[in-house]
Amino acid sequence: MPVFLLSEELVFPPVHLASEGGLLAVGGDLSSERLQLAYGQGIFPWYSEGDPILWWSPDPRLILNPEEIRISRSLQRTLNKSMFRITMDRAFDQVIQACADLRLQSGESTWIVEDMIQAYCRLHKDGFAHSVEAWQGEELAGGLYGVSLGGCFFGESMFTRVSDASKVAFAHLARQLSDWSFTLIDCQVTTAHLKRFNAREVPRTAFMDMLGAALRLPTRRGVWAFEAERRSRVS
Repeated sequence: MPVFLLSEELVFPPVHLASEGGLLAVGGDLSSERLQLAYGQGIFPWYSEGDPILWWSPDPRLILNPEEIRISRSLQRTLNKSMFRITMDRAFDQVIQACADLRLQSGESTWIVEDMIQAYCRLHKDGFAHSVEAWQGEELAGGLYGVSLGGCFFGESMFTRVSDASKVAFAHLARQLSDWSFTLIDCQVTTAHLKRFNAREVPRTAFMDMLGAALRLPTRRGVWAFEAERRSRVS
């Protein structure tokens, strides 16, 4: 399969033309408009420092229905203890930076390069990218971030500094998305960690059908908050 070179025009090739590994295109930019277009077509950027922008649409795709999240007994015990204060969109910049920093500190490579950080911070300011934070006191213990369009949340990355912090954040997010009638969490690529939450692989064709249905729902744009947070902000 060919890999397509993008121009300044806001257009992507059809995802079924992606390579066997999921690589679809190279180049373009990380403008908010292009990122929204990409996610809406089942495509996301993923590349390393020094590489050109690479655009992917893997097959199969790891997905989770928010209503079907599975909480282990050990995680439920942690949730019951209320060890963390969970918020939304209170510290997006800190969350995405921590996701990048902790990978580098552990000796791993990261796709969350400076250009990506700036791009997703812009997308957050535009109301399409969101974070979930787990706090202990005033310290950020863990969290995650992703992109939201229609009834789909596209998970990007998570980090933890305190055991189970990111898991608790993810569990709270899934429950809130279910309450908001979201139908899909795109986990992108398969990890054992996410499969423990009941995420499952589906063929790309099935994912695109699910995504199309989710995108028929209105986008919940702007600053997100849990109901308890919202009440505290106006009290």
